[in-house]
Amino acid sequence: MRSGSLLNNFAVKMLSESSLQGDKEFQSEAYLLLSVHHRNLTSLIGYCNEGNQKGIIYEYMANGNLESHLFDTSSSVLNWEERIQIGCDAAHGLEYLHHGCKPPIVHRDAKLADFGLSKAFSTEVGTHISTTVAGTPGYLDPEYYTSNRLTEKSDVYSFGIVLLVIITGKPAITKYDVEENINISRWVNLKLASGDIKNIIDLTLLGDFEINSAWKAVELAMACVAHTSSRRPTMNEVAMELSDCLVMEKSRKDTKPEILTALNSLNLESAYDPNPR
Repeated sequence: MRSGSLLNNFAVKMLSESSLQGDKEFQSEAYLLLSVHHRNLTSLIGYCNEGNQKGIIYEYMANGNLESHLFDTSSSVLNWEERIQIGCDAAHGLEYLHHGCKPPIVHRDAKLADFGLSKAFSTEVGTHISTTVAGTPGYLDPEYYTSNRLTEKSDVYSFGIVLLVIITGKPAITKYDVEENINISRWVNLKLASGDIKNIIDLTLLGDFEINSAWKAVELAMACVAHTSSRRPTMNEVAMELSDCLVMEKSRKDTKPEILTALNSLNLESAYDPNPR
């Protein structure tokens, strides 16, 4: 797909002229994607297939993409609850593709707003698709890259990288030192050796997060990017674990006003005690 254009609040993506996708394959995939309906997935409005002009019409996302909110210094900082909520929503979207669609769909890329690389796969458990490797650099499952065997666990790996980007506020390929760029999963692994979670969580949060929620989210993300696909969780398990992280953070925020009220009450009692000790 080449870059999209906007038309009356829709985003239009045109297939590049160098694409090898034929008319029948394009049309069958377009029909498949038109059947995908989930609140956490960008809606497909329609498609165009006239001669050499092949395009897909998406719902336009006015708030932009996640990267712009994470890396654009002019944007307000996403707090921890917002980050985990975004992770939860994305996880539920992928869970729907894997288990709520018939046939199930492997998304195959990090960008849930773009279905250009999605593939339907067999409903039989443990099956895979042999396909040409495609995906966003830094997010690509190494097992899929070396074997050309695409499974739903390839999506789990890509999602794990997305989650690490959300957690750290760093790109998928990040600087380790002046001369070396490494994958974010390796960077986090090196930081975990020190045992200090605060060196991993995005520093712009200034430590404002529930520590157990942070540990759980990091450990989950690292499980998603395990090199062996059989060791990765399912998207259903990922969604449940992230929901737990969200509950922890919301609980911390709910107790904050109570703590502040109690401290203010103690201060007032001290200030007006008629018989100070």
